[in-house]
Amino acid sequence: MKKTKLKTFLIASVAIAALLGGLAYNEFTPPSYAAEEHGDAHAHEEGEESHDKGEEKHGHAHEEEHGHGGEGSHAEEGQVALSAAQIAAAGIKVAVVGPGKLAREVSVPGRIVASADRMAQIVPKVSGTVTEARKNLGDTVEQGEILALIESREMAESFADYLAAKRAEELARTNFNREKGLWDKKITAEQDYLSAKNTHQEAKIRLDLTRQKLQALGHDSDTLKAYESTNADRLRFHELRSPLPGRVIARELTLGEYVDSTHSAYTVADLSTVWVETAIAPGDLAFVKEGQGAVITGSGGKAEGKLIFVSPAIDSETRSAKAIIALDNADGAWRPGEFANAAIVTSAQETDLIIPKEAVQTIEGKPAVFVRTGSGFEKRDITIGREDSRHVEIISGVTFGEPVAVSNTFTLKAELGKSEAEHAH
Repeated sequence: MKKTKLKTFLIASVAIAALLGGLAYNEFTPPSYAAEEHGDAHAHEEGEESHDKGEEKHGHAHEEEHGHGGEGSHAEEGQVALSAAQIAAAGIKVAVVGPGKLAREVSVPGRIVASADRMAQIVPKVSGTVTEARKNLGDTVEQGEILALIESREMAESFADYLAAKRAEELARTNFNREKGLWDKKITAEQDYLSAKNTHQEAKIRLDLTRQKLQALGHDSDTLKAYESTNADRLRFHELRSPLPGRVIARELTLGEYVDSTHSAYTVADLSTVWVETAIAPGDLAFVKEGQGAVITGSGGKAEGKLIFVSPAIDSETRSAKAIIALDNADGAWRPGEFANAAIVTSAQETDLIIPKEAVQTIEGKPAVFVRTGSGFEKRDITIGREDSRHVEIISGVTFGEPVAVSNTFTLKAELGKSEAEHAH
């Protein structure tokens, strides 16, 4: 009995010891293994975290890169970078947007012609043969300059008559003065004195007649004095001179040709001022008055003129009234014979914001201007309202006082296109 209890106790003790040993083994796993396992787990977690952060960082960087790049593109869009020196070299002028007047106009077609009071048809005043033609078409001439020489028997006879009359007058004057002195001293008879006086008067009349004939042929007193001291051969030549400065626009003579006073040899015109001939419809005559301004547009560009004549009569064929506009042509841009359009300014209306038409460019189908900035110009889309031949009204896009380019804006348009093409590339 005692042996049985003892055996049972020993078996239970062994079982408990084995159980405790297993528990102890599990609880005290080697530290190196636990650290490696923990380290691997931690490293794996950190690796995943780092990978996530890297992807997040890369995403932010990619997003920032694209975001900033987009902002840069937006900032550069519509910008034209030019220095002050480049702007001056390109001839770009800047003006401030502000109020002004828009004109009400009557637009009519017209034709450029030489001014009638600045044009001369030069006709020989004697008949003869052309021996020298000094001027050709297009040549510039001064007032009084010789155009051609004509050998003329009529001229030679006129000079001979003048010189003979001049010598006769000088002789008669000398004789009269002598007889007058004798008469004053009561030495000669009164009849001799009166005869000498009468002879002198007749000689003076004859001299005046021959002088006036030469003056009618184009010789003034200074020319006559010069010819009196010259050789006789020169007296037979008639000098064809220009009565005004200008250019030769027609020549109708050749060397050796026989010409007379019915032959127009040259036409000289002073084209520093030209006329624009146009016609006004009866319905517009109530608004068109002499003295009004006009804007002329044609191959010569655009210029301002002045209405100097409106016919009081209506042409029976055209059913319109002739009108003439005087136009300055000092630079020779307007040529007689060419066609042009005339916008006659009949009245004007105040407008809040206007700019010259030259300032507006069409870009991508929209009207736009170039506003001056610190680095050059910025393209600005605008909305335009009313307009005349020179200005347009601004509804929106720019404000009062902003400086905009008003000349050579096509240069800015070209530069803008180049910079946008380079950016797109």
